[in-house]
Amino acid sequence: MEAIRQLCGFAAALERLLVAENADKLEAMWDDLDLGQLGWEALALARRANTEALEPALAEVDRRLLAALERCRAFLDPHIVTFRVPELERWQHAAAAALVGARWGVAGLRTVIADSRAPLGRRYFAFLALAERHPKDAWPLFAKYLSTPGAHHAFVAAAVEAARYYPGHAPDVIALFQRIRGDEMLRRFLAPKILASLYVLGDPAALPLYEELLVAGHTNRDVERCEVTRALVGVRKLTGRLAASSKYPDPAEPGVIRALDEAQRIFEEKRDRLEPVVVI
Repeated sequence: MEAIRQLCGFAAALERLLVAENADKLEAMWDDLDLGQLGWEALALARRANTEALEPALAEVDRRLLAALERCRAFLDPHIVTFRVPELERWQHAAAAALVGARWGVAGLRTVIADSRAPLGRRYFAFLALAERHPKDAWPLFAKYLSTPGAHHAFVAAAVEAARYYPGHAPDVIALFQRIRGDEMLRRFLAPKILASLYVLGDPAALPLYEELLVAGHTNRDVERCEVTRALVGVRKLTGRLAASSKYPDPAEPGVIRALDEAQRIFEEKRDRLEPVVVI
């Protein structure tokens, strides 16, 4: 099983950190192992796997993370303390949440989410794992975060991504966009996730928003963060037409179709991929 293989590889890499003699050697080892990518890929697979078979491997990763945290904190190196310790902490919360999911399933994840005494990071990763599993009866919880002003941005983002698995609830996602569109920071953070979920839902209710964004949407070189590109693809998916936009005034230009085809290919590849937020 790929998830178990990745978790075992991550555990082995963490064990190597424990023998680092000083901060410089630990940093070099971190880079050589490409630990950042290795860790997040392993934990993402574990979060999505939804199987008890992962419990032993996750428990081992959890133990190694705690040991690595203790080792890194002992160095008192500014770079290690500023960058590596926080990442290890996030991995430990992610591993602990995945372990709860492997042991006790959805009920365990709900317990962690509801525990106000639990670390925020752990509650977030449990919430994200619940979004990955998206049980039918979990929608009211996700909807609560979509409709509550001032809710923690990380939980709102996970709820937005979860919405793609609940047909018929596009209006809730659209209402969130309308509420946060004037807040530039929130919009830059949430809009790509909102539009990604609306793309997956394929609900005609999103068409008025798409048509508005063709003219007033934010643009970006990254197609995943470009509101206009997402609106163009959304309009084409719902209606079959190539619309004019602020980014492509003449939709008949040869490069426009190629650009939209490539953007849609990327959107399709990531339609079932939920990404953890960078800052929690």
